[in-house]
Amino acid sequence: MKTQGEIEAAISDVIRRFELEYMGRGPADIHAHLVGELLVVRLKGVLTAAERHLVQSLTSADGRDLLKQVRTQLIESARPRMAAMIHEVTGVSVLSLHHDISTVTGEELIVFTLAESPPIRETKKNNVRA
Repeated sequence: MKTQGEIEAAISDVIRRFELEYMGRGPADIHAHLVGELLVVRLKGVLTAAERHLVQSLTSADGRDLLKQVRTQLIESARPRMAAMIHEVTGVSVLSLHHDISTVTGEELIVFTLAESPPIRETKKNNVRA
């Protein structure tokens, strides 16, 4: 059994590897947050140079919508693989996946709804004396 921090770190690692292998580029920064049966993964700096150029060259709405559609389709097509990675780390099945990306900040959010809260080992508190 893992601590919450160990689960969050392992999730960050597998999502980073997924982004590198599947999208061709990893995020500049990534953090996973486990909140009950919700797993929120926040990735920063995910846009490629080509994606940034696309967003800037088209009208803001067209570029944004096109990029969001492509990224969402890529994530949806990889959903079984991502669900398997999350299950391997947490031991819990993924019920749903939600995704959004900001073309302004280059930040991406992936939210997994889990079948239940993963079992978590409590961390030992250090008794610090003054």
